Amino acid sequence: MTSIASSQQPSLPSPSEWEKKVDDIRPSKSDMNTLVMNYLIIGGYPSAAAKFAQEANIHPQLNLEAIHKRNRICTSIHEGDIQSAIEMINDFQPELLQTHRRLHFALLRLQLIELIRASMEANGDIQPALTFAEKQLAPRAPEYPEFLRDLERTMALLCFPPDQLSPPLAKLMDPDMRKEVAAQVNEAILSHQSVLPEAKLRSLVRLRAWVEAKAAKSESERLRSIPHLDLGLVPSKAENGSSVI
Repeated sequence: MTSIASSQQPSLPSPSEWEKKVDDIRPSKSDMNTLVMNYLIIGGYPSAAAKFAQEANIHPQLNLEAIHKRNRICTSIHEGDIQSAIEMINDFQPELLQTHRRLHFALLRLQLIELIRASMEANGDIQPALTFAEKQLAPRAPEYPEFLRDLERTMALLCFPPDQLSPPLAKLMDPDMRKEVAAQVNEAILSHQSVLPEAKLRSLVRLRAWVEAKAAKSESERLRSIPHLDLGLVPSKAENGSSVI
């Protein structure tokens, strides 16, 4: 029975056959233009999107002003100007932070981190950070259990010198925190506009990485021989070992 079942399994391509199959797939120019345009819009590059549309002679429905506003919001977060970002979000989409409580708390916590950072870099006056935490975050802490944990962990930054922070606390002070929150804001705005928050190009790269990961764990030697593409991906805990951009 085993031999019969094995004989019915489809044969797997060799590495050279695999490469040939990949090379034989030629996406159309219009498909490639659509992928690039989608990436520029989702990523928040209005000038590049407008220029690419002109050079590629395509006419997508671009709301350049909306892309500009989303870009300015994310830029402010990257620069640590969280108050300006919140004000722009409320002006652009007034109901967004009201319906995304966790996102609002993440922004306020990041603003608290920036105030703590400023106190460390200036004269050590922590009163602005304490006042902000008391007025803006403490009233929201009871809403969700993780809010209180995040607030307590953030306030612990005030208990240690900057060069003596434990790794979990030092991570809060890392500029990557700004990137994470900016990405969350970008995704929330896009979802609120009924736009898929992830670029199709990213989805394709993610799918390729998933296939490679599955093939690498396969018991089949021929599957494990699928050529690896170095895409510069970073492992994601949320995807149980698969890779994402």
